[in-house]
Parts: sequence; C-alpha cells; structure tokens
Amino acid sequence: KYPWFASRKNYSESIEKAGGISIFLPSNLKAVDYYTDLIDGLLITGGDFDIDPKLYGEKTKSNKVTTKNHRTVFEFEITRKAYKKQKSILGICGGQQLLNVVMGGTLIQHIPDLKKKSIIKHEQLNPRNQPSHNILIQDNTKLFEITKMTNMYVNSAHHQAVEKLGKNLIVNAFAEDGIIEGIESTDHKFCLGIQWHPEFLIDKGDLKI
Repeated sequence: KYPWFASRKNYSESIEKAGGISIFLPSNLKAVDYYTDLIDGLLITGGDFDIDPKLYGEKTKSNKVTTKNHRTVFEFEITRKAYKKQKSILGICGGQQLLNVVMGGTLIQHIPDLKKKSIIKHEQLNPRNQPSHNILIQDNTKLFEITKMTNMYVNSAHHQAVEKLGKNLIVNAFAEDGIIEGIESTDHKFCLGIQWHPEFLIDKGDLKI
C-alpha cells in the first residue's frame, strides 16, 4: 500500500563474511555528499528493472525494457560522486550496467534480440543460488589479481549487457558467447563491474571479490 525499499540480505551478509560492515542507503539525492563522505565503498545492487536508454543516448528498442527512474537518478549521482572521491566501487548485474553508463558507455537493450543468437541462457531458469555458465577472466586485470582464476562458474540473471565501454574502462571477463561479464576502471584503485551475482557465494572466487 505504501512505497518501500528492499534488498536481499545476502548482499550485506557476503560483505560481512568478507570482513566489512554494511549499511543500506535510501534513494535520497540530497544526501549523496553525506553518504559518500560516510562510506569506504559503494556496492550498486542489481534489480528487476533497466536504465532508461535516454541516459546513454538511445531510444528504447525493446518492449522488454522497464525503468525505475527515481532509483536510477540517485544511483547515477552517487556512483559518479563515489568515483570522483576515489571510493571503492562494486557494481553487481544492473549495477555493472549503471557503472558503464555513468562512464559514458552503452548497453545491449535485450540480449535475445542480437542477430548472433547466444547459446548461453543469460536469464537462467534454475534457481539463482546455482551456477549456469562459465566466464573467462582476462589476464593483467584487477579481477584476475583478486581471484587468481582464469575462469569461474557463475549464475546469470540479466537480459541486458554492456555494449560500448565507458571511458577508462576495460573488460575483465567474458562469457563464452562473447557477452561482457566484467569491467573495471584503469584509473581508479578499485572500481569493478560484475554481471553475475557474487553475493550468492557460489564460486570460490565470489567471496574474494
């Protein structure tokens, strides 16, 4: 009946298992400066919605695109400010996509619409706490430095993906069909985007991230 905020608790639990302390931030634009002074790092969670294509200079191309503009405006601003203040940033699933757009990149609006059809089901049918496909981690990246792994077996819950990379971003992981599964900044101490959901702690590399 009334508006509410919600997030799966495994986002905060996985941070705590890794030794951190988690707080949730309501979508309050007026508090962005306070929030970014308060925190050491920003985790941008996923969600069952998409970024308005207008934010990356495109018209909506798919009827599968749904938006939550109030949330996106807040997340866009706090990510931009956290990046400027050199706060550690981890974008998960839709959070990776948002990070790419903040940096000036674009998105594939609906993966099944690609001319080259994927053999990988990026919106897996099995439960999210189970893996569904491999990813290939690139050498000489922060993600490789963290995980010490060249591949991981991950879950998958997305119909969009990074297309054109934003400024000062590189790809650190691909799916075997070529879809970008991870990105990172080349001019920031810790700024990663991850297309899967490592908070489910499925692969041994997830907790390291």
